[in-house]
Amino acid sequence: MSFEKSKWTQLPREIYAGHGVLEQVGPMCRRFGFGENALIVTGSTSYEVAGKRVKELLEDSGFNVEVHITDKASVENLERVKDHAHDSNFLVGVGGGSKIDLAKKASYDLGMHFISVPTIATHDGIASPRASIRENGTTVSMDAQEPMGIVADTEILIQAPYRYLAAGAADVIGNITAIKDWELAHKLRNEEFSSTAYGMAKYSAEFILENADAIKPNLEESAWIVVKSIMASGMAMSIAHSSRPASGSEHLFAHALEKIAPGKALHGEMVGVGTIMMMYLHGGDWLRVRNALKAIGAPVTARELGVEEEDIIEALTNAHRMRNRYTILGMRGLTEEAARNLARITGVVGR
Repeated sequence: MSFEKSKWTQLPREIYAGHGVLEQVGPMCRRFGFGENALIVTGSTSYEVAGKRVKELLEDSGFNVEVHITDKASVENLERVKDHAHDSNFLVGVGGGSKIDLAKKASYDLGMHFISVPTIATHDGIASPRASIRENGTTVSMDAQEPMGIVADTEILIQAPYRYLAAGAADVIGNITAIKDWELAHKLRNEEFSSTAYGMAKYSAEFILENADAIKPNLEESAWIVVKSIMASGMAMSIAHSSRPASGSEHLFAHALEKIAPGKALHGEMVGVGTIMMMYLHGGDWLRVRNALKAIGAPVTARELGVEEEDIIEALTNAHRMRNRYTILGMRGLTEEAARNLARITGVVGR
């Protein structure tokens, strides 16, 4: 029998990360040979922080630039971005997760190229082919455009409140249980598996865990450590053609908690707490995860998340219902008694 296996993967063509790299955005887009019309998708704060300068740099490189100021990553705002983008040749997302998600999803729907310029490093969406869009009161993970280029200026990233950087680190740490869930699904359900994506996702989590003590407020090197790991995590998802390398039971818990206690904590903060508990279920070194999160300054308890202890229990018992994805939680989830024991043993709720 002849060998017929084939696979297609799209990854960023150019990545700039580090001090002062924002200046590269114009020349990079010119090298890509895009058309002349660019649309910057950003928020009001992000525009002042970096969007205005990105506009100037693109115009200096000969592009015609329009700016669309938007807000949350909702279906309604997505449609507004797409309406605004019809005369554009490419989109540039400047901002946090929601602005970049809107730009990458609009690019995907319209068949356009997309450039990612993060102003905060709060999760791995700055480099992934997935977008989290709010629809009918629920956040839905959707296929989106892989960025052709990423410009992550640590001088800008470090200006954001430290809480966002800590949440980004916690989100990447979640890969350590996501890949365990993925491996479990591969063994028990014959789910498609990529050892390359697995390795990249593991590397990104381990890099944060090993350097947790070096991630501190007002330290630009901290932004470098986190954004480097975030980009590796995003590319792992591109290679896998799935969010599997970076989203498992810890994300199911976070999504459940987001529904129960909306607006109380950042996504990455909830993922971090979920990772502690899911690592315990996997029989792994959950104390290492907990200690790393504490060293970074990310929440490790219900109180630090700003949620009620009963919210944690409810989220644990409902997490398996968040999506059709096999994890350590199984198909039936945890009983209330098991959830309480888990949360108490790991210190997420009071002993």
